[in-house]
Amino acid sequence: MSILRELLNDIPIPQMVKIRQKFDRTILENPELELVNKLASSGVMASIHPGQQVAVAVGSRGIANIAGFTKTTIDAIKDRGAFPFIVPCMGSHGGATADGQTEVLQHFGITEATMGAPIRSSMEVVQIDQLPNGLPVYVDRIASEADAIVVINRVKPHTAFRGRIESGIMKMIAIGLGKQKGAEACHQLGFKYMAENVPAMATLMIQKLPIVFGVALVENAYDETCQVEVLPAAEIEEREEQLLIEAKSRLPKILFDEIDVLVIDYIGKNISGDGMDPNVTGRYPTPYAHGGPDVAKMVVLDLTPETKGNANGVGTADFTTQRLVDKTNLEFTYANGLTSTVCAPTKIATTLENDFYAIKAAVKTCNILDYTTCKLVRIQDTLHLGEIEISVNLLEAARQHPDIEILSEPYELLFDAEGNISK
Repeated sequence: MSILRELLNDIPIPQMVKIRQKFDRTILENPELELVNKLASSGVMASIHPGQQVAVAVGSRGIANIAGFTKTTIDAIKDRGAFPFIVPCMGSHGGATADGQTEVLQHFGITEATMGAPIRSSMEVVQIDQLPNGLPVYVDRIASEADAIVVINRVKPHTAFRGRIESGIMKMIAIGLGKQKGAEACHQLGFKYMAENVPAMATLMIQKLPIVFGVALVENAYDETCQVEVLPAAEIEEREEQLLIEAKSRLPKILFDEIDVLVIDYIGKNISGDGMDPNVTGRYPTPYAHGGPDVAKMVVLDLTPETKGNANGVGTADFTTQRLVDKTNLEFTYANGLTSTVCAPTKIATTLENDFYAIKAAVKTCNILDYTTCKLVRIQDTLHLGEIEISVNLLEAARQHPDIEILSEPYELLFDAEGNISK
């Protein structure tokens, strides 16, 4: 028997209970139709003229209805007699390669066939200016040559800094349209200054480039579209600041303030830039953001297929599995850290042979006297927090919470022959 198994064999894994967390479920029943109406009523389509080449910038996050929103925008541009094309707008994601970024879009159902428009993917950029602090400002070369640019993105809290503008249209312009070089430039002075540099870069790019409007999306706590706004270029910054407040109020969360062990089944770039949203886990890659539960030990078990081996974020966990490590593409993962300048999340967490021992390791090290009292929470990922699992030691707190419904009797977690949780 290995020394690790010997140390962990007697560590108990608590019985679990399924619960439902209840959040405001305001939702748009027909989000694509909402976008059609907003495109018509906002007046932005008057800025698209027949014969123009229009770049539609689409990113790498797992945004609800993103394929439908992209197709609706493309169809509206075609109706104006213009010629839309898609530009992957995602900094260093997809392994910082043109083909990799096209593949990321394919995972979201965005292909030339489904969208009825070509995808023009390149990592080549041009420098259009620099900020007063010396940071260069880059833009995708292909997009820079378009007659008009449209940007589609979700507005939400950032995972590594706080500011009046965080993650949304402005960040998409500054970092996504800048490709790897632009993302690298924006991050170069660190997250301490991102709240200043992101809007400064985006504002300059709006002034210098033919960006005509943005499609801003807000989601509810269930990863569903609850708000769609079409923002003329001149209104993007002011309106996005207001939408960020709305998005923060709808952020899903774990309804327990103190957790001994948090188990996360999947992390990935399609879930969060940090693999898992620190706003949910309370584990941040920088000291410039805050919020979320107090988690003593965290375990991540696997990677999503969509992340293509990019395991950024695993370093903010305490433990992981050999399964996750075997799927990790270190080149893609390290490229993420080298671009963002935040390398702690790209380190590999303490690795155990399977789920069984990874969870036991977290229980052993969570700094409680009696392991049988462990307060453990298990989630699928940080986008899906409606139905989760909690240990029996959190049951009484769950019963007293008005927004929690208990769905099952206590049960043991089951593991397969490889020692991984039976789904």
